[in-house]
This record gives sequence, C-alpha cells and structure tokens, in this order.
Amino acid sequence: MTTSTTPRRFELVREEDVSETSGTGVVAVGVEYPDGAVHMQWCNAENDGLETDSNGCAFKPAPDGLAATEEIHGHGGRTSVRFLDEVDDRERPDIEAQVAFHGDFDEDSSSL
Repeated sequence: MTTSTTPRRFELVREEDVSETSGTGVVAVGVEYPDGAVHMQWCNAENDGLETDSNGCAFKPAPDGLAATEEIHGHGGRTSVRFLDEVDDRERPDIEAQVAFHGDFDEDSSSL
C-alpha cells in the first residue's frame, strides 16, 4: 500500500513455470492502486497452455492486494513483481506543477 494518489503499474515476471501453464518471462501485467488493491491481466501467449482466446483478469482487494498476488501467483519465489513506475513518479506534484496545470493558485484551494 502507498500514500500516493496515483496507481503504479507492474509486470509479473516468472523465472520458472512449475505448472507448465503460463510460461516464463512477463506472464501478467497489473496495477497497484493507492489503497493497496491490485488488478492484474494475464498475458495469453501462444505457449501458455490455456484453452482461451482472451486474457484472464484477477483482482485482489485492499489493503493486501500485492501480498495476496505474490502469495497466490509467486510460485514460491519463482515469480516476482517488477514495478514499471518509480515511487517518486507517483508522489503528488509540487505546487508549481499544480499551478501550471490548474491555472492561478489560490490559497483557499490548496487542497487540490
């Protein structure tokens, strides 16, 4: 869970496919929301062994979404979460950036 107001993207990277279902490499992409919830979509590669034409989705509720994702899909450490967005990129912008985006800054509206 994060104190940021912006979600951060991640890839689920599998080093070894013990179930011989999803293959190795990037097997899913997802987003961790600021409250800790996670939404993930599986990558449906030709070698994934799934009998489907579309990608499946998974949702893990807050506040333990990422921990649940790693516990369920981590395969005992053989799969890791690789974040695509740096923590600093998700922090609330400074006042100058807010002024540039929203126009004139008003002291009464400082809680944008």
